[in-house]
This record gives sequence, C-alpha cells and structure tokens, in this order.
Amino acid sequence: MKKEVVPGVEVILDQDNTIPLCHIIRAAYNPAGTEFFTPDVYSQQLGIIKYPKGGKIKPHYHNKVTREVHYTQEVLVIRKGKLQVNLFDHKLEFITSVVLSQGDVILLASGGHGFEMLEDCEMLEIKQGPYNGVEADKTHF
Repeated sequence: MKKEVVPGVEVILDQDNTIPLCHIIRAAYNPAGTEFFTPDVYSQQLGIIKYPKGGKIKPHYHNKVTREVHYTQEVLVIRKGKLQVNLFDHKLEFITSVVLSQGDVILLASGGHGFEMLEDCEMLEIKQGPYNGVEADKTHF
C-alpha cells in the first residue's frame, strides 16, 4: 500500500500496512529545512540537509561504534533515465510497482524488489558493506 507522507515523499508498506518496504523522495520535493525520512532504527539513514549561505558544520569525525546489521538496506539515486521498481513483501508476494525518474531517490528498506529499465538508466547505489558476493548477499526469486 502506498502512503504519501507529504506531497513528494512516499512510503510503501507491505500488504498488512505494517512494514515499510521503501521510502521514495521525488526530485521535486523541497522541504523548508533539514528533514530525515527514516526511523532511527534503520541501518541506513536518509534525509535532506539544508543550510543557508554562510552556514557551517563544525569539523568532526564519527566515533567507532559497533553496529549489527541484519539486512542490507540500499539507496538508489536516479541520475539519468526512468525505471520501474517492482516491490514484494517478506512472503515474496507482489505489492506494487512505482516509476522513478531522474532526481528521484528510493531507500529499499525491506522485502524484495526488481527493476525494469524504461529508458537508459544511470543510478547511484549506496548500501552497507562489506560486499560478500551475490551468493551470500542476495537470494533471487
């Protein structure tokens, strides 16, 4: 089930409307200020950060923190083209399809997914590492 949080921000849930399968931020979405879209418990955090001209972020580093990741979550930034994302729940049942275009961003949070390129595409993919190879990291269905 698709749930639009605000115009331009979508969360697609499983068939029971309880588990988020993905979060979509459309290219045209322009919040007034910094906004994060994912719950704190996600192993990937997705947000838009805004600062005015002259704004600063103090120099910093990130502390060593041991985290346990059970499932890979990935973020795709559509740099060029158009594609259809087919979303499946944890039972591998088809839920819905969404079309993404240049500038759109999707965080694939859970369940399964497949892609059909509607145009030549270029995507930037961000996910946890280290990568353990196709056999260890994913199951095709």
